[in-house]
Amino acid sequence: MTELPELTEIDAAARQLGLAATPSELHGTLCGWLAGGGEDAPGWLPRALTDDALPALPPEHPLERLRQASSHQLLDRDFAFELLLPPAEDGLDGRAEALFDWCRGFLGAFGLAAGARPGLSEEGEEALRDLARLAQASPEIGADAEEDEAALAELEEFVRVAALLLHGDCVLARRHRQSLN
Repeated sequence: MTELPELTEIDAAARQLGLAATPSELHGTLCGWLAGGGEDAPGWLPRALTDDALPALPPEHPLERLRQASSHQLLDRDFAFELLLPPAEDGLDGRAEALFDWCRGFLGAFGLAAGARPGLSEEGEEALRDLARLAQASPEIGADAEEDEAALAELEEFVRVAALLLHGDCVLARRHRQSLN
């Protein structure tokens, strides 16, 4: 399973569980957890959100399917990893805010999973700093919608690649070292 569940399905599942996170922030949290080396298992939600009151999710639950698809995408050699963001028709402001939410979720869970000194490459350190800047940002839409659209697409691609890079540093490099020993 490599296709992410629909944004509306994730939103409904999050509301049902009483989560305050947006679907994009929740996906960022999951991806940060996985990229930082957090356990890729059904019990990810209470650990990544540091809330032991959250229930274990059955395999067919939308958030569990989100974990399975995201995990598969992060490991895909064809770089099929996607961010769970609103569609283009949702407007530039909303999509930009969702991207910044995604980054906030990613950073928090990445820190939990990877720890204070995750041993990142120089590129990984830089990517993490840039993600932190994006997490603090807020949408500033200018007069040129086409230019803003292009800038947002560039940021989305950067965030996607940064997540893959950090996953490579923290998870794939560790697996590679273990297989050599």
